[in-house]
Amino acid sequence: MRKLLRIGTRESQLAVWQANQVKNLLAHHDIKSKLVYIKSEGDLDLKTPLYEMGVQGIFTRSLDTALLNDRIDIAVHSMKDVPTQMAQGIAQAAVLKRGNPKDLLVCKGERENISGRLSILKDQSTQPDDSGGPALTIATSSIRRRAQWLNRYPGHHLENLRGNINTRLRKLVQSNWDGAIFAAAGLERMELRSTNTIELEWMLPAPAQGAIVVVCKEGDNNMLEHCHHLHDEQTALCTKIERDFLRTLLGGCSTPIAALAEIEEDDLYFRGNILTPDGQQKAEIEKILPVDKSMNIGNTAAEEILNNGGEEIIARIRHAKN
Repeated sequence: MRKLLRIGTRESQLAVWQANQVKNLLAHHDIKSKLVYIKSEGDLDLKTPLYEMGVQGIFTRSLDTALLNDRIDIAVHSMKDVPTQMAQGIAQAAVLKRGNPKDLLVCKGERENISGRLSILKDQSTQPDDSGGPALTIATSSIRRRAQWLNRYPGHHLENLRGNINTRLRKLVQSNWDGAIFAAAGLERMELRSTNTIELEWMLPAPAQGAIVVVCKEGDNNMLEHCHHLHDEQTALCTKIERDFLRTLLGGCSTPIAALAEIEEDDLYFRGNILTPDGQQKAEIEKILPVDKSMNIGNTAAEEILNNGGEEIIARIRHAKN
């Protein structure tokens, strides 16, 4: 009897959904597997804002350790949580077809009311809007979302929000906030996206947001062969470009960097930006290249943005940390 392949996963509902997705895909190829649950540092501390932790791989380190210690055969991650430089001894085995990469605003009040106030309050100060209401209070733990929101709505108030999806939705209901920002893919995968949401078309996502990656031990050819069946080339290319952009800018969880690469027919469209945490400064870039010439676009876009305001923003961020 063939040994069950052991899939390592965090215990959150979304992480388990992702691991089960991999399990089901493997089953289509007659590969039987089981889930092994591993706690991560990011799951144990639900109070400290992620950008204050300043730790690369906070959601992946425990699973990497389990892999290297042969407690599991593969691990499943939200790709945006994976450091651009993987841990020594860990290799990417597959990137699944991407879900919705965008961010959503989940409204506590009526969607139409919040949407109207956002239109009125864009680029406005803390002065009340025409309807007599104050500037909005929005919750997020992401420094990227915080910076982009403050860049667009400098008078709004931002609150920290940690926890899994259900916890964050519950905190929103119990709060006096106007809304909270979530990744669309997470809500859609958990079937928790309601009609009371606004898709933030103007907000660029985290590099690799909406993508799921499977990793294994370096040199484990059996696992690489098994996972090859799950691999989506277009998603792999787009997320590689976005992560190249992030890595070249030396970005971590405490740096507001966003990127999105999308393929339409034979062209690849890339957008990226970097902001100061307060949203006051932003450098951005857009590129269009034929897909077959786009492999290094993430690196070149990052170099261009560094020469056009990016270096100044990074210097300001580093100065603020010292």
